[in-house]
Amino acid sequence: MGCSNTSTSKVVPTKKLTQENLIAVLDTIWKTEQLPIRSRDSLIELYGVDHDLVKEQNLIIDKNHAINEEKVKTILDKYGWPTKEMTGERGNWTICNVIQHSDNEVRLQYLPMMRQAVKDKKLEARFLVRAEDRIATERGDLQIYGGQMKYYPETKSFNLWPVYDPENIDKRRTAIGLDSIAIFLQDRFDFEWNLEEQIKRSEEFILAKEKANK
Repeated sequence: MGCSNTSTSKVVPTKKLTQENLIAVLDTIWKTEQLPIRSRDSLIELYGVDHDLVKEQNLIIDKNHAINEEKVKTILDKYGWPTKEMTGERGNWTICNVIQHSDNEVRLQYLPMMRQAVKDKKLEARFLVRAEDRIATERGDLQIYGGQMKYYPETKSFNLWPVYDPENIDKRRTAIGLDSIAIFLQDRFDFEWNLEEQIKRSEEFILAKEKANK
């Protein structure tokens, strides 16, 4: 048994983009990127993260993402960061999700473009924050804004990747227009923020990293 594969053939824009055809391309990317992930997450809830159906769905996710990454890179490389008028309401979210699901090399490649897009009011800061935190976690560093969760096999549960200076995380989040970490985690992951626990986890993370670097 497997969930439907929503992958489509590779299509990248070769002519001047218009609002109509760019929105259509991004809509296809959104569906093939996000729907298999939602199916995978539903399977995890039913069977657990190690079930064969979950592994099968992950293969579909990886296949679709490889196609979508090439489409997004083509758009950004040829045209820069598109305006909201060109992409529609969901367009920037779609582009950022694909970058988020890529490896750190891709994220770092487009990070300056994302930062400039935020300055130019083409991109909401929350999308940049997700990329910044993902880059940090992939490097094995503390995250800054608390956007990244991780599955810990030893406890068979998800927890927040340790954050820098947990006591002041809400100050950093508020400064760029984000909800408090407690509201974000509850709404996004149904996860309860516990400051004391996260302070302890961050301290243990720092100590373990210092020990490993000796």
